[in-house]
Amino acid sequence: MRVNFSDLKQKDVINISDGRRLGKPTDVAFNENACIEALIVPDSFSLIGCLKQSKSGIQIPWERVRRIGDDVILVEISPDLCQ
Repeated sequence: MRVNFSDLKQKDVINISDGRRLGKPTDVAFNENACIEALIVPDSFSLIGCLKQSKSGIQIPWERVRRIGDDVILVEISPDLCQ
């Protein structure tokens, strides 16, 4: 499936662990191989402290993205992720 960032940033990010809406993506982080490493959403909510804080928001590791649908991006972030 091919998705443009302009399409991604229109979708709501939902945490399937608790059903919480995390916001719409504001950016993506790339690694040195130009592969997506993380999805960045605004940090206007408080989530577990193990996610990386950045100047532009909270980085959700790409491997935690479970599904990209027509209107939403489903991610799985559990409270015990860092324990």
